[in-house]
Amino acid sequence: MKILRMVLPAFLLMTLLSGSALAQTKVATVDLQKLLKGFWKAQRANALIQERFAKDQSDDKDMIARLKKMNDDYEQLLAQANDPAISSDERDKRKQSAADKLKDIQGEKVNVDQFERQEMATLDDQRQRMVKSSLDEIKAAVSSNAKTGGYTVVLDTSARTLNLGGGSVELPSEVVYTSGDDLTDAVLAQLNAGAPVDTAAPTVANPVPSLAGTNSP
Repeated sequence: MKILRMVLPAFLLMTLLSGSALAQTKVATVDLQKLLKGFWKAQRANALIQERFAKDQSDDKDMIARLKKMNDDYEQLLAQANDPAISSDERDKRKQSAADKLKDIQGEKVNVDQFERQEMATLDDQRQRMVKSSLDEIKAAVSSNAKTGGYTVVLDTSARTLNLGGGSVELPSEVVYTSGDDLTDAVLAQLNAGAPVDTAAPTVANPVPSLAGTNSP
């Protein structure tokens, strides 16, 4: 996704690319990653995503445990089907039971795979929508501060990727050097001016492993 490329690293508000226009250019910077991490709405949305991911992990773990139990039962039935101590008819019954159990295992594996794919897609969609929604408000706040300060260029100085809710989002290119003013704190103060009183800044969680590929009993 190229969500962030619509926002920063820079928006240029010049009408003429002449020497005099360039001489009047006033540059400022913001740290987009700091704004996303510090914006209370992004924090709250990220916390909800983390909660859903934790629940998905728990549900996935339960499904894997159930699949392992089914596989253990299948192995036991298979062993009984080859037991020479029981009658031929009974061995045939055990073989049929084992075959039925194997079909159940295969069906359960399909269910687990589908669950993991769907939940990871849902989480990714939530992350992308959260980032876009937060960036729309951040962009408006940056524009407001830039216009108030008379800045013609605002550059993003943050890192290239942001770890968020179990995944990463691509960020714009880094700014190697600028002598312009940094508007990050002013923009963040504006964004959080209307935050609820009980809103606390949660710790940004580290990336969490994918659910996919864990359904081997």
